[in-house]
Amino acid sequence: MQTVTHRQLFFQHVAQTSDFPLALEIDRAEGVYIYSTVGPSGQSTRYMDLISGIGVSNVGHRHPSVISAIQQQLDKYLHLMVYGEYVQTPQTQLAQALASTLPASLDNVYFTNSGTEAVEGAMKLAKRYTGRTEIISCINAYHGATQGALSLSGDENFKRNYRPLLPGIRHIRHGVTADIDQITATTAAVVMEVITAEAGIRVPDPAYLQAVRQRCTDMGALLIFDEIQTGFGRTGTFWAFEAFGANGGPVIPDILLCAKGMGGGMPVGAFISSAEIMSVFKNNPILGHITTFGGHPVSCAASLATLQVIQNEKLYAQAEAKGQLFRQLLVHPAIKAIRGKGLMLAVEFESFAVLKPIIDRAIANGVITDWFLFCDNSMRIAPPLIITEEQIREACAVILAAI
Repeated sequence: MQTVTHRQLFFQHVAQTSDFPLALEIDRAEGVYIYSTVGPSGQSTRYMDLISGIGVSNVGHRHPSVISAIQQQLDKYLHLMVYGEYVQTPQTQLAQALASTLPASLDNVYFTNSGTEAVEGAMKLAKRYTGRTEIISCINAYHGATQGALSLSGDENFKRNYRPLLPGIRHIRHGVTADIDQITATTAAVVMEVITAEAGIRVPDPAYLQAVRQRCTDMGALLIFDEIQTGFGRTGTFWAFEAFGANGGPVIPDILLCAKGMGGGMPVGAFISSAEIMSVFKNNPILGHITTFGGHPVSCAASLATLQVIQNEKLYAQAEAKGQLFRQLLVHPAIKAIRGKGLMLAVEFESFAVLKPIIDRAIANGVITDWFLFCDNSMRIAPPLIITEEQIREACAVILAAI
């Protein structure tokens, strides 16, 4: 009897999102490495994960503190009730810990299962609080794949076959001060990445974000910062917005979005605001936003452990120096530029045709990178924050050899 392989099952029964998935068969993961299943040679291939599962494994794969927190919670309880009805210690502890990292106005946390769900909840919250319907986002922004979040996306290629999407969505250019005037008294909210991710890691002038903040305040619009990729230490501060203020203070959003690196590998997200703004979900209608699994106790326990590791080990404080080491080592005539902040970098090449074979050769030699949705001539480098100098040197040697 012929045995069906896991690879065959993958292609037969797991829904595909492209005609060319990486299709690496993974057996286990630890730290900055993931390991393939044992091949015909009897060997397992070790891969250095330079993209952290797309911004997720900030503390590395299977960090001991995260695993311990998960195991402890498993011995207590799993799902109990839809979100917001029972007092659950993992949720309350995590909410308090998140609030302790933020300005006083961001003290109320609504937990979700993912970043996309955080976006959806924030859109509803802004409409309900302001009584307005127009939402502004940025060209080449990515905020998720559900229909509301996709409506915010700033790339028509990903949207055209799913229209009609939400009405009342407008787009401005990220980092372009002249576009700020499009924020008016009819705008409910501006949804914006602090540092653009899928556009190829574009870091704005602090004065731009300050101007956006002031314009939103003047027009009565809410400012929503999407820190789904930038949060939890990736850019050199715990939250990216901390580094863009004036006179010693950060540019503070009205609503903050987080996910990805928040869970240490477990699915969890959140949108965070003030108690005043969040209170509109309580009535007219009651249960104004609902989720069954949002704030799952195991995910919240893992997230709290992740937050504590990043804070206790000051991983965010090491990100800038580690990012600079990548910049110092990745020098080659084929590299046109390196953009980014901390351990969130884009290495630019002439074209996708040049970049794709480099990525393929790097993977074949044990280093996983990829490109960006809206910037396919740039290589993504966003490794776990725990990566060492020795590992950075090893990774860069593989990339340079691939070039």
